[in-house]
Amino acid sequence: MVAVDGPSGSGKSTVSRKLAAALDAAYLDTGAMYRAVTWAVLRAGVDLADPDGIAKIATEVQLECGTDPDHPYLRADGQPVDGPIRGPQVTAAVSAVAAVPAVRRLLVARQREIIAGADRIVVEGRDIGTVVAPDADLKVFLTAAPHERARRRSSQDATDPAATAADLARRDRADSTRAADPLQRAGDAVELDTTAIGEDQVVARLRELLSPRIGDPRQ
Repeated sequence: MVAVDGPSGSGKSTVSRKLAAALDAAYLDTGAMYRAVTWAVLRAGVDLADPDGIAKIATEVQLECGTDPDHPYLRADGQPVDGPIRGPQVTAAVSAVAAVPAVRRLLVARQREIIAGADRIVVEGRDIGTVVAPDADLKVFLTAAPHERARRRSSQDATDPAATAADLARRDRADSTRAADPLQRAGDAVELDTTAIGEDQVVARLRELLSPRIGDPRQ
């Protein structure tokens, strides 16, 4: 199992999906699960300052995660939400929802169930190597310069680079300072700065690191 952590815009999603495909492994985007709960919270009109109300929604919503790296999907109560959870409203609210301890306990338990049911899996998020799977075969922490992260995200979402940079800084502060499972590098994680290297180079480097540990079915 490979744990890939890091802030938004560091390349986690693309690298994790490409690595999973290269290893013939499953793929799980844990951040999307928090976004799906956030989408459900907003749909229900729950105040973001109401942790009990947020926890209730998290308990009630039924999430279905597709783990094929070539065709991942996420459904909430049977409804496809891959598009809606990437919208600005969810993006603005997800850090508040993800900071609720009860939500984290619930989703971490669900994530561990998915991991346990997979033969091989690449899991991306913000607390995988530290909380969800501290015994992962390989722990990776991806980083990139703030300006490059903002460029990537604004290009992906067709947003203003300055506004995107400000939003990323806000999310970094929220994710790194929350009391429950903050974003941080595991002590034994390999840190890679992706600012000046391409996704395929990162994947190649991770395969080199992983092969002596568990082997590589594509070699």
